[in-house]
Amino acid sequence: MPAIRLSSSKSTLLALYLLSVLIPMVAARDRWCAPDPFLDPENDLCNPLRYIASNTLTSVALACFGVTTASLFWSMYLWGAKFMLCMPIGGVAYCIGLALRYGIYIGEYLFVVLSPCAFIAAVYVLLGRLAGHLNTGEYLLVRPHRVTVVFVTSDIITFLIQAAGGGTSTSKNLKTRDLGQKIFLVGLILQLVSFFFFTTLLVSWTIKVHKYKPALWAKDQHEGKPWYLDWRALLFAMYISCAGILVRSFYRVIEISQGYHGHLATEEGFFYTLDSLPLLFAIGVYVAFWPGRFISSTPLHHAIDAEANLHNKSEAVLANDGLELQGRPAVTGRPAGTPSSDATPVGSRTPDEKP
Repeated sequence: MPAIRLSSSKSTLLALYLLSVLIPMVAARDRWCAPDPFLDPENDLCNPLRYIASNTLTSVALACFGVTTASLFWSMYLWGAKFMLCMPIGGVAYCIGLALRYGIYIGEYLFVVLSPCAFIAAVYVLLGRLAGHLNTGEYLLVRPHRVTVVFVTSDIITFLIQAAGGGTSTSKNLKTRDLGQKIFLVGLILQLVSFFFFTTLLVSWTIKVHKYKPALWAKDQHEGKPWYLDWRALLFAMYISCAGILVRSFYRVIEISQGYHGHLATEEGFFYTLDSLPLLFAIGVYVAFWPGRFISSTPLHHAIDAEANLHNKSEAVLANDGLELQGRPAVTGRPAGTPSSDATPVGSRTPDEKP
């Protein structure tokens, strides 16, 4: 079974993520945290929630995300697909954020808001891998490997913008804090635009594959595979994931545009129904349809060519065996229509024949 290891680039991104979260936490703790966080949470600048989170709802959400994240790691261990590693790592970060809802609110907010960047990056990578596996990259607006490069780069940029805005929003200066909120909003809007464009790219690719590759579209069905092992099941899972991320992204953009004291930001119910629940569906669907069960290390068109060559060789062997059983010489690869060296020309006589 494949071992799960962090590459140097992924380790760097993870360290950058932790620094972007921990630095604002320390700054906020030293400057803004009220002596009694339960006394006036609405005006506590160290509590971006502006309310005291429910321990019951927090525990339920933490348990759901914890089980889902553990299942993602286990699926990767069983079926591979290490290119999806950032998704369970993002799940760990989201779980940390939920755990911090028990009291360290500034850390909770940054962990919860920034961790979906990892979910988005995993979906970006998945489309390129699936299109490359099916040999349908010509139906994407850009090449499969460039899909990953372009959209993951945009995800990193929007992540850094959000992290910068989140860190600036903890400043003691009111103008600087307002500027941080605006920077944070810009990062969220850019992330939403990028992911919306990615979703339209996914829809366009799906329509073209269905229209121009009907045999490939129904390949697994014709081979008698169950529906949950059909590659289209993974495609359906991607649509569920995209829908959940889009719902969450729209919610966050509207929430921040209203300000930290807005209606959406100060009502806990909105957080669970428009953030946690959609994201749980967005990553939980891959527990049932883990990409490693559908995408192998060998591209599908290479596997088909190898299977066809093996089938042709098997037919040739059977044909030769049949000729030998009939007492006739086996086919040796002579071009069709070429007489053998011992063949008698038509109309000629052998030395033993009488005229």
